[in-house]
Amino acid sequence: MRNLKTFCLQGLGVAALALGMTTAMAADKPTLTIGYVNGWDDSVAATHVASEILKSNLGYTVELKAVEPAIMWQGVARGDLDVTLSAWLPVTHGEYYAKMKDKVDILGTNYAGAKIGLVVPDYVEAKTIEDLNKSKAAYDGKITGIDAGAGVMRRTEEAIEKYKLDFKLMPSSGPAMAIALARAEKKQEAIVVPGWIPHWMFAKWKLRFLEDPQNVFGAAEHIDTVASMGMQAKAPEAAAFLKKFSWGPEEVGAVMLAVSEGVKPEQAAKDWVAANPERVAGWLK
Repeated sequence: MRNLKTFCLQGLGVAALALGMTTAMAADKPTLTIGYVNGWDDSVAATHVASEILKSNLGYTVELKAVEPAIMWQGVARGDLDVTLSAWLPVTHGEYYAKMKDKVDILGTNYAGAKIGLVVPDYVEAKTIEDLNKSKAAYDGKITGIDAGAGVMRRTEEAIEKYKLDFKLMPSSGPAMAIALARAEKKQEAIVVPGWIPHWMFAKWKLRFLEDPQNVFGAAEHIDTVASMGMQAKAPEAAAFLKKFSWGPEEVGAVMLAVSEGVKPEQAAKDWVAANPERVAGWLK
């Protein structure tokens, strides 16, 4: 009986020691604050997956801040935010980067081949942006937009001007735009929206970008991980991981689609990390 009691006490001691070491490890590391774009599904997915790895695999405490793009860039430049995984370059966030490039540190690209433009369901006739004027009535003369001031919205305003579209851009939000698209798809009605890849809507519906011969929306973009100037010195292990963190459309699409179907972002990230141990291990080498 005494031996059993001694064994149990020893076991508890080892567990307590392990817990103490884990707590000490977390205490030795700084809290990291990550900014992401409120309402952007790709931003939510990448941020929560990276956060889960930083917390569960590297022992950091992480705080997430949902903000608008301008505030996100300003926050990183000032050091109020340590990092963001949501920098769309060179077009969408190009104006922000031009103003703040000397105050931020690009760690790397976490998604290559991103794209913005005007998106339509595959069943509509229009092939190019110019074609929209041929069937204005079918679209009710409007482009269903997202948040006013977003990069893709500014480019859409330019497209309306350059292509002389007799259309009105209607600001709303990312979720509201998706709801409008879902309703149109259900009824097989014409709709045009400012869109981007990666986005879960491309996994759910058959969509395509309208051709942009004047290149208003620019060529393919990339989503970069951008840190404050002192982040690498503050958290070198985290910075090393974030430099390697990069994934493709199917990976980010799986997380985005889960969230769009009602799974909490934190849980969707945990599920993805648990299901992809080899991928995570590669980022942590």
